[in-house]
Amino acid sequence: MRALKQIREVPSALNGALESLLGQFSATTLEINPSLGTAEFARQLAVRAMEMFGARATVLVLERGPDWGVAAVAGPADPGERPVQRRLAAALAKGASESGTEFRPLACAKLLGAELSEALGWSEVMLARLEATDGALLGVLCLVDVSHPLSAVECQLLEALAGHASVALENLRLISKIEQSRKQWVEDFDAISDFILVHDAENRILRLNRALAELLGVRPTQAIGRSISEWNLLNASAPPGQCPFCRLPAEAGLSAKVEREEFIHQADGRAYLVSTSRLRAAEGERRTIHVLKDITDRREAEHRYRRERDFNENILNNTQSMILVLDTAGLISYANRRCHEAGYKDLLGHALREMVPPARQRQFAAALERALEGGAVENLEVPLLRPNADARQFSISLSPMRGERGEINSVVAVMTDITAAADLQAKLMQTEKMAALGQLVSGVAHEVNNPLAAIVGFADLLIENPAVPAEAKQEVRIILQEAERTRLIVQNLLSFARQTPARRELVEINSVLRQTLKLRSYDFANHGIDVAERYAEDLPQVMGDPHQLQQVFLNILNNAYDAIQEARRPGKIEVATSRRNGRIEIAFRDNGPGISHPDRVFDPFFTTKEIGKGTGLGLSICYGIVRSHRGEILASNNSAGKGCTFLVRLPVAAVPAEELAMEAES
Repeated sequence: MRALKQIREVPSALNGALESLLGQFSATTLEINPSLGTAEFARQLAVRAMEMFGARATVLVLERGPDWGVAAVAGPADPGERPVQRRLAAALAKGASESGTEFRPLACAKLLGAELSEALGWSEVMLARLEATDGALLGVLCLVDVSHPLSAVECQLLEALAGHASVALENLRLISKIEQSRKQWVEDFDAISDFILVHDAENRILRLNRALAELLGVRPTQAIGRSISEWNLLNASAPPGQCPFCRLPAEAGLSAKVEREEFIHQADGRAYLVSTSRLRAAEGERRTIHVLKDITDRREAEHRYRRERDFNENILNNTQSMILVLDTAGLISYANRRCHEAGYKDLLGHALREMVPPARQRQFAAALERALEGGAVENLEVPLLRPNADARQFSISLSPMRGERGEINSVVAVMTDITAAADLQAKLMQTEKMAALGQLVSGVAHEVNNPLAAIVGFADLLIENPAVPAEAKQEVRIILQEAERTRLIVQNLLSFARQTPARRELVEINSVLRQTLKLRSYDFANHGIDVAERYAEDLPQVMGDPHQLQQVFLNILNNAYDAIQEARRPGKIEVATSRRNGRIEIAFRDNGPGISHPDRVFDPFFTTKEIGKGTGLGLSICYGIVRSHRGEILASNNSAGKGCTFLVRLPVAAVPAEELAMEAES
């Protein structure tokens, strides 16, 4: 990884082959991710590895329980039948365990045995370990008959690729476990032995569970839409078109939104507790839910009844999902108890769209319109604002509800809070990105130290040389000063790559900003860029590293400068500071063309600049520095349509109690 960073920083040292290899690696790290699924992930990793390192073929073997198996093959390297695949996978796993992390060609005859080696037609292989975070071996990437000895840069690339694939593979296994758990929960719910039946006001079946469908001897879809009186359900008879389990008269409880009743039904020597719930929408539509529970053994039935009382009410109010009913205007006519518990209160009569941030309202309105036209919307992920302006991420499913004549008169919204899952996914992605970035940063920091030492040394000699004019010495001192500052930046890069705490001291943000702007004042003035400084007075200090913060501010200003040059219009940059909610906020606004992908600007290797003009690492390093200061950095396009804004928020330094006491005494 050190060589890759050096190649990007010193364009004159590039050559076509290494530049192509670097591009392949960047593309590979973006394409190979856990969202592909195990099979596609393995296939793409094998193909990419073969292309990048000039192998005749590649084989990826993965651990499958107690055994090992071939997950993917690229190139003409068909292992043949399953027994041969198992032998090959076991041999490669054993070889990777014994050979360590060094990348060197291994003779196939010695590693696989003469018989298997001859059958495959392989001469040499090179093995890359895929390891879990605890060091356990997850898989082995095998390069077959590489066309040339790998250089140091290619070996480091192979190591980085193996590390990236290891993180992705471990995340893939975690996601697979989560998905299996979710599916198991759905199967468990559908496996409830009680009979559940839902019908409309005309006693047509709307839904029934698997247990009831099996009792009737039909598939659930065959019963939906038919009258309940057509089925001899538990020997309960009723006139045509009537429900044998509805005991309340149709006109009873007209003022209530939900009616409930319970009674015991006897059939074939068994007793069933029939729990009935009737729900009324604002427009008068009625739905009835029957739950038939076998309570033949009374003691067991009463025990279970005390755990699952008011089963139908629990479905609506005790579920972890928020359930809303919207009318055709999008106004909320019903909200279950979970909505109130989640902090969304006084919802009735309000539009659900009002809770969606403005940037996502158009998307939500289109989804609601699709549901009102009769379509179902599944897993629409949008944030919802709470009264305190705090937003939570939800997965929303919208389903149309129809009246007695089949017209759509409302929409049911089932909303599941996925904030924790979304945060976990974001952290996993960021961890994966920063792992690769850390290796690059560590490598370049060590490499830059050598030329820096030469610059500092020769600058000192020039200052001490009496033959150098005084005016030139002054310029050499500036070179020496900037070289020393660069040395501090290199040290900060090493600290960032190793995840070690940076130096901490009380910092005046306004002072750091003024010093940073002085470094670019000449370029800004020469290119007609107007810089407006609006600093809040009496800002409290922050605890941090002034050199690292200067690096962040300078990187943002450099990006603003480059963007304005692309826009080809009179440039303007505004730098403002303020104090909000116990934090210092620094805003950088420009009138450039804006950001094409503001959600990706902090991704490692992502850049919108031309090839050779940007590494895609500057803002990733800024992100790491700000996070190490317990702050946050955000990027967004300006509402006026011109330029973008970068916001850096840093916590105010805590004042020790003894200092407060001294101020009070004075």
